[in-house]
Amino acid sequence: MMHVDECFYIGYISKTRGLKGEVQLYFEFGDYESLDFDAVFLEIEKKLVPFFVDSFKIQANKTGYFFFEDVTNIDTAKSLLRRSVYMPKTKMPERDEDEFYTSDLVGYFVHDTHHGELGEIIAVNEYPQQDIAVVQYRFKELMFPINDDFIVKIDEDQHILHVDLPAGLVDVYDEG
Repeated sequence: MMHVDECFYIGYISKTRGLKGEVQLYFEFGDYESLDFDAVFLEIEKKLVPFFVDSFKIQANKTGYFFFEDVTNIDTAKSLLRRSVYMPKTKMPERDEDEFYTSDLVGYFVHDTHHGELGEIIAVNEYPQQDIAVVQYRFKELMFPINDDFIVKIDEDQHILHVDLPAGLVDVYDEG
């Protein structure tokens, strides 16, 4: 039995296609092109259920079309809609030690030059234009773009992101 803590999240089943059980997987994992899709795990009733991949075709828009073994009709495929999709951590793509993804910043504490400690990064939302850090700040979610203009230093040992945010950005969250 595979547990969620032994896996990493790659996306969810977003729609069905055709009548033969094909499903579309929407990827929320950044490096999806380098994954090895022999099997995936779908979260069904709080358990991870293995699905073996018969065939797949990756699309350019963060999606892929998949046929799973034993999913041979639209009714079975419909039962998989909106299910979260995972892969075992052992299938995580290898990356160079010096490679750093913005998603690695989740769990880091943010220290601003002017406001000091802001809080912990609880999420990194990836958008086509830029990535946005979400920080738990004074019972609110403070958001700022992750870009070289604001980042002073990334302390990987201490898990601290040192930033110099634009004047007024933090103040917006202090009001109200």
